[in-house]
Amino acid sequence: MTVQAGLLSDEERRKVEELIEQEEGEISRFAGWYGRLLTSIAVAMTLFHLYAAASTIDQQSLREIHVAFALSLVFLLFPAVKSWRNRIAPWDIVGAALSVGVIWYMMTGGTWTSLDGVDDFLDRYVSPTPEDLVVGAILIVLVLETTRRATGWIMPVLSMTFFAYALWGNYLPAPWTHKGYPLSDMIAETYMTLNGIFGSAIDVSASLIVLFTIFGAILQASGAGRFFIDFALRAMKGQPNAAGRAVVLSSFLLGGPSGSGVATTVTIGTVAWPIMREAGYGKSAAGGLLAAGGLGAILSPPVMGAAAFLIAEYLKMSYLDIVRMAIIPTCLYYFGLLVMTEIDARKYSLRAVDPAIDMTLGQLVQRYGFHFTSLISVVVLMIWGYSATYAVFWSILLAILVSFLRADTALWPRKLIPALANGAIQALGVAATCACAGIIVGVTTKTGLALKFSSIVIDLAGGSLFWTALYTSLIVWVVGLAVPVTASYIMCAVIAAPALIKLGVPDYAAHMFIFYYAVLSEVSPPTALSPFAAATITRADPYITTLQSWKYALPAFLVPFIFVLDPIGSGLLLEFPNGMSWGWAVWVTIGAAAGVVALAFAAQGHITRPLSVVARVACFAAGVSLMFPDLIDDWVGGMVAARLIGIAILGLVVAYEVIRGRQAGPPG
Repeated sequence: MTVQAGLLSDEERRKVEELIEQEEGEISRFAGWYGRLLTSIAVAMTLFHLYAAASTIDQQSLREIHVAFALSLVFLLFPAVKSWRNRIAPWDIVGAALSVGVIWYMMTGGTWTSLDGVDDFLDRYVSPTPEDLVVGAILIVLVLETTRRATGWIMPVLSMTFFAYALWGNYLPAPWTHKGYPLSDMIAETYMTLNGIFGSAIDVSASLIVLFTIFGAILQASGAGRFFIDFALRAMKGQPNAAGRAVVLSSFLLGGPSGSGVATTVTIGTVAWPIMREAGYGKSAAGGLLAAGGLGAILSPPVMGAAAFLIAEYLKMSYLDIVRMAIIPTCLYYFGLLVMTEIDARKYSLRAVDPAIDMTLGQLVQRYGFHFTSLISVVVLMIWGYSATYAVFWSILLAILVSFLRADTALWPRKLIPALANGAIQALGVAATCACAGIIVGVTTKTGLALKFSSIVIDLAGGSLFWTALYTSLIVWVVGLAVPVTASYIMCAVIAAPALIKLGVPDYAAHMFIFYYAVLSEVSPPTALSPFAAATITRADPYITTLQSWKYALPAFLVPFIFVLDPIGSGLLLEFPNGMSWGWAVWVTIGAAAGVVALAFAAQGHITRPLSVVARVACFAAGVSLMFPDLIDDWVGGMVAARLIGIAILGLVVAYEVIRGRQAGPPG
């Protein structure tokens, strides 16, 4: 992606692009006949997936063709080493050819000529032929290499560590030991069954994730991204906190089709930072808010991040159910950001700024409001009963169609073809990650590692749900520092979620807990890509900016614990087990919202004036009491009493600070 001309120097623009590439991969760019060839292959991948969404192609063929496209394009577009970027390398062509050849072997069942042999191929996984094992070994190497190119070394190394555990785990002490498996069994398990490379992760990548990346690329090409930012800036003008509010609103609108924290941070930051600076924001505070807003991109329905599609697959739920469960937590997240911006207006004495947009809000909506239709259609179609695949397919067609309502947004072939190609290219990193993660999932399933790991975590926590949840969050957070969100979720969903489920946490709550902490790694050093990108734009210290982003995202670090610790916490996910009613859901949501306000006061250290240490501690205690009343309910006579105590403490602090502020007069 590109950034606003003139805002950044060439060196700063290069740094921003490098940060985006760390999340999305370092892609070579070719011109001439070779560039047109690669564009044609990427467009073919997009058209195939659109055809598959509208037809009844069998899932096995869809997964295999998806992997063939993904692996071959990664070899052709992602250089083996930086020095070969934008250069045609013969080994890349060999890798792409091998990728297609391996998948063709699978689809023909080893006959190389007839597509009727695929069933025989799948049936002989218990006794693979020597040729099967050679082809399987080649495929595993290809998957590891493409993942290395797209995401770095860590994911392939982790996958091979798990693979080695399957081969030699019998030499480990209890409770890690297992009987050990020969190499032939593990190769067959990894690529000849639905437990490995071609398991549920690659199924979701082939049937959903790639379609939503195509959808996002179409929206960006039609100018929807710029419209969402302009809409937010114009809608929030005229108030001292307008700049902060505009960042929050635009991150929500842009986050849906983007699904990338870094991309959203950069897209908004290049436009909003000059306005935030003029309003009175400091460099680090502005960068922290931009990064926290970018983080919301991965949490925001209706698109959310790629891992959300995997939750639906693992839990055998519709994607609409996942969107429904994310509504209140997402609202709480953005509510927390809005509270923070309200405090910012007083803390930094912000000024009202009128954005340089030559249209009123009404004119802007009248001319470009049609961009909202395709976003709305995704949800409407799913509510109507369509699957997520069908819903996004028709929404893609609608986005293309409505783009012709204006000449400057119309997706004629000159703009449509690159958008179709970009949709496929943006899915390559996730596809490679899902294929590589399939190796880990296969090993975990084969060896029973998930049950062993959950028992170890529970024993370490002494059977305490609180400590188990805390250890699980730390595990997800640490894993997320090393690998992308999608890979972090897949790994922890199979090895860490069972520990929570074993202690009675509903499976959907456990998986949403894992998902949220995988996302939160986006603002955690040393891989805090979103804060680092924001710091480059605002020219701030990246680590101070990361701390600021933590401050703004503080509620997001605590809200997931409500899912698993509060007996009625699943009401936040709009799930009602054990006869829970809507009343309980409203009660827990109000408590969480009040807790978010208290924690915002504590984190900012400011209400109408700077808070004393005692007042900040009191606000923090009130927030914990409101969000986690079960931690003190035994002492105070129930969870209702605990929340009432939290409200009382918060009310006393606010009243005291307001009175103190009036007595002291305006801050000098």
